[in-house]
Amino acid sequence: MQVSGLTKSYGRLLALIDVSLTIRSGEVLGLIGPNGAGKTTLFECLAGVLPYDAGTIRVDGRPLTPRARASHVFYVPDAIAPWPAQTVRWALDFTVGFFKGDADRKKDVIERLDLSPFLGSRIETLSKGQRKRAVLAIGMLTPHPLLLSDEPFDGLDLRQTREVGAALRAHAASGRTLFLSIHQINDAARVCDRFVLISGGRTRGEGTVEELAARVNPNPSNRNPLNPLNPMNPLSLEDVVLALT
Repeated sequence: MQVSGLTKSYGRLLALIDVSLTIRSGEVLGLIGPNGAGKTTLFECLAGVLPYDAGTIRVDGRPLTPRARASHVFYVPDAIAPWPAQTVRWALDFTVGFFKGDADRKKDVIERLDLSPFLGSRIETLSKGQRKRAVLAIGMLTPHPLLLSDEPFDGLDLRQTREVGAALRAHAASGRTLFLSIHQINDAARVCDRFVLISGGRTRGEGTVEELAARVNPNPSNRNPLNPLNPMNPLSLEDVVLALT
């Protein structure tokens, strides 16, 4: 997917300003940036939840029409509880049936996200972390080539975050493209292949940690200006975000 010049305003407030990026097939791309940067707005525009004011979205060079987007992109927003009165098992079965997903994948997703203990629980009764894993499972069982997930680790403890990160990596290895908006920089660094950094509604950088670091410190043999305690350590993703936003 190629996004060029995407712009979105709410009245006088410019939420996205000429945002451009590329999503490569089969990668785990991380969307990072400070609070209020426009990350959720960008996802909602890509998913068709919000109309955008200007710009283009293309897949393999062809414009992504609303009809094509419905079969190409699946979006998992943050803090939702779909079908609250239904059980987790019902939601997963419904997802596979409605979207014609891969039924054989369901057992693997349940195991990787440790859903077995609450498959029979109603979604409205789940804790925040349990609900997050259940909703991620719904997204992972859809057949759309591109999965957008807003804050996939929100509500998870350290062990659960690592387990879910491993599940997402394995999911991408099976051929799915993932675009994840992640607030915690260390989690993003551990899970993602490349990153899109936005701040103030604008794209501030795109690439691997090394490629982004080169924008801050073009000569890696130079001392790290952002780490006075260990100036010879290479720039981290956290250093890059602080420098470019």
